[in-house]
Amino acid sequence: MIRAENAGLDLVEISDTSDPPVCKILDFGKFRYERQKQKKMNKKNQHVIQLKEIRIRPNTGDHDLLTKLNKAQKFLSSGAKLKVTVMFRGREMSRKEAGRELLQRVVNILDDVAKIDKAASLEGRRMSIILIPR
Repeated sequence: MIRAENAGLDLVEISDTSDPPVCKILDFGKFRYERQKQKKMNKKNQHVIQLKEIRIRPNTGDHDLLTKLNKAQKFLSSGAKLKVTVMFRGREMSRKEAGRELLQRVVNILDDVAKIDKAASLEGRRMSIILIPR
């Protein structure tokens, strides 16, 4: 404490959980500024990955499917992950294999721009697959 005062600096406790506690003699204002600057740099450098979703039905027509997949290609080219969801209604639940075939068709069409991140899974009345850009 006395050495810190003689140097014109502050005595800062670094780790209070250790025995004995760890302290440092430093300029606290400068220390806070550096820590704040480091947080700002870390925030600037982090990359947030977006997840875009496209919903289709098991009996979606070919042209409608291709229109949605053109939009999907734009999502993937912008760097976002893509979740393709097949929604089942009523008796369509008895034809889950049709939904699985539709998802496989989507994967085949988007094969040049995307690869599978999470395989097809059924959650309630929705079957979904997650694709990431190549």
